[in-house]
Amino acid sequence: MLPRSLTNLYQDVWEFSVAEEEGELLGCGALRFYNQELAEIRSLCVDEELKSKGVGRKLTEALMDEAERYGLKTVFALTVVPAFFEKLGFQKAPRESFPVKVFQDCLGCPKYSCCDEVAVSYELAWRHREELEVPVEAIDALG
Repeated sequence: MLPRSLTNLYQDVWEFSVAEEEGELLGCGALRFYNQELAEIRSLCVDEELKSKGVGRKLTEALMDEAERYGLKTVFALTVVPAFFEKLGFQKAPRESFPVKVFQDCLGCPKYSCCDEVAVSYELAWRHREELEVPVEAIDALG
C-alpha cells in the first residue's frame, strides 16, 4: 500500500467499501472511477489474520457489483498479488492499457521507476457468462 496524504484520504474516502463484523474492521477496498467505462480496484487490504478466509474475495466482488451497477465495462487493478485476482477471473494486462491511470497516479508515485505491481483487468461483460451458459445436457433434452 502506498502512503497517502491526509488530504487525499479525505477526498477519496467515499470510494471505499469496508468489511466489518460486530464493529471490527476486517478489510477495505476502493473503486476509483476513471471514466464512464473504466474503474480501478485499489487499496484492497485485509487483516493479516483473516487472509485466505474470503474477506478479500467478498470485497472484490462487492466492488465489481458496484462497477456493474454503474454500467462500467472494465475493472482493473495494480497489485503485488496477481494470483489473488487471477483466481477471480482477472487476466494480466500491460500497464500501458490504462494510460489514464499512469498519467493521473503513477507518474507522481515514488515507486514509478521501480514499480513492482502487475496490472490485471476484468471485462465485466464476461462476469456472469458461466451462469448464463446452457449445459450440453439441457440442449440435448430440448431435442
